[in-house]
Amino acid sequence: MAPESQAQLSRRERQIMDVIYRLGKATAQEVRGNLPDPPSYSAVRALLRVLEEKGHVRHRQEGPRYLYLPTVARDKARRSALKQLLRTFFDGSAEAAVAALLDMSVDELSDEELERLAELIERTRQEGR
Repeated sequence: MAPESQAQLSRRERQIMDVIYRLGKATAQEVRGNLPDPPSYSAVRALLRVLEEKGHVRHRQEGPRYLYLPTVARDKARRSALKQLLRTFFDGSAEAAVAALLDMSVDELSDEELERLAELIERTRQEGR
């Protein structure tokens, strides 16, 4: 079964996925230890089962414990979530999304970051032709 987009995950499920992506693989206890305001161990196990049913993680047994791994590379999951975000909030327009991000970040972007963004836009323009 193909995983649903990240946008279909609850806040806590996204937090768990963030932990698993950051660690690469994790036990339920490791996940719990990396969550803000962690729920009970059994709640983490239940959420991991849900994520497995949704197709976001798989597990393998190592000795007495289960090790959870993401089923999709983080970059692919990120692209899927971003596409969903574009469709939902920006009518599929990358331009509108970038404009909103720039508007939100106007005071936070350094000249170097703005230059790198300009270079990315130029490179994209060249590759598209």
